[in-house]
Amino acid sequence: MDLFREQIVTCDSRGSAGLAHEGKHSFVFSLASFLAMRSIEQVKVDVAFNKNNVKLIGISGGNSYTWLGNTHHSLNDVAITRAIPDLEVYQSCDKYQVKALFKYLLKSDKPAYVRIGKRKLDNVYHEDFDFVPGKATVIREGKDICLISTEEMLYFALQATQQLAKTGIDAEVVDLGSIKPLDTEMIGKLAQQFDHLVTVEEHDVINGIGAAVASEIAKYGHAKLDILGFPDHPAIQVTQDEVFHYYGLDAEGIKNSVKEILSK
Repeated sequence: MDLFREQIVTCDSRGSAGLAHEGKHSFVFSLASFLAMRSIEQVKVDVAFNKNNVKLIGISGGNSYTWLGNTHHSLNDVAITRAIPDLEVYQSCDKYQVKALFKYLLKSDKPAYVRIGKRKLDNVYHEDFDFVPGKATVIREGKDICLISTEEMLYFALQATQQLAKTGIDAEVVDLGSIKPLDTEMIGKLAQQFDHLVTVEEHDVINGIGAAVASEIAKYGHAKLDILGFPDHPAIQVTQDEVFHYYGLDAEGIKNSVKEILSK
């Protein structure tokens, strides 16, 4: 934990805000569902409103604790946190992005919310990855359709593009690890480059990254957008693989959705 040698690591958002107010650099680690729900008033008032240097690290995000039910799901956290003024919002897809992101967080004096997943998946990036806030990253170039994703869903989006390539569909994949600030410049370019954009997220379809992207591409009136995510009802409680398959968020489901979108 050399990165945190001169930092304060805690698990309480209000206490961390007090420490930050006294000049400390606080990191809060807790379940994403608790940070984005149970302590959200303290996050809004004590952390963001007062611009305290607190980094809120939501672990086991999304549907990670599928069996524990909706009390432990954080499928609304992006909608909540990105609506709070002066609070940055990030998601990480692998260990290299987490490491690079934390290097930035240690230097930044701005409050931030970070969601980190629980599954062990193959890495997307490499050791030399450099995280830049407000910048999206093109992971795979393509010409037929663009998939915009983040966190663990990025892995499944990439898998889907490999399957799509076998059917002659060349899909681009973009990592939106920085949700707020948002890379509006790249989204604008994508909206003019592609006829079809698809966001893929482990989040409710309401007010997640899909909504963030939609608000930008609407300025151009060209590209069509489809949002893949969890529907607006409580998620089923089975294994995480079964959940993803049920909602069409595994590689096969994403592939099928893209093929259907392009066939219209």
